[in-house]
Amino acid sequence: MARYIALVDGAESTWGVRIPDFPGCFGAGATMDAAVDDATRALREFAADMVADGEALPAPRSWQDIKAELAAEGEPIDLVVYIPLLLDKARPVRANISLDAGLLETIDREARARGLTRSAFLASAAVDKIAAGR
Repeated sequence: MARYIALVDGAESTWGVRIPDFPGCFGAGATMDAAVDDATRALREFAADMVADGEALPAPRSWQDIKAELAAEGEPIDLVVYIPLLLDKARPVRANISLDAGLLETIDREARARGLTRSAFLASAAVDKIAAGR
C-alpha cells in the first residue's frame, strides 16, 4: 500500500487537504480529521478513475521533493500528513481467520444490524483502521 504526502490548510471552521502527487485531488471538512477522511476517500476514487482510464498512478514523492517544490512556488506549509491509497482489486479472495467466539458473535450481530455480510463488515473495519493510521 502506498502512502502519499498531503498538505493540510486549516481555519477554525474549514479545513482543506490536497495531495500534490495527484493534482486536483483534495478533501475538505469542518475539522482536520474530517478533511483527512474526505481526502482519503477522494484519493481512492481519483486513483480508481485513473486506473479505469488506463493511466499509471504516480509513485509517491519524498517529503524533500515536495517541500522543495513548495518553496520554489513560495507556498506556505501548515501541516503535512500521509494518506494511504487503498485500491480495490475487484476480486474477493477467501481467507481463513481465527477469532474469539464472543468477538465473532459481536461482529455478526453488528454486521446484521448494518445490513452487511460478515466479510463486508470486516473489510470495512480493516479499511477504516488502515486509513486512520493506527
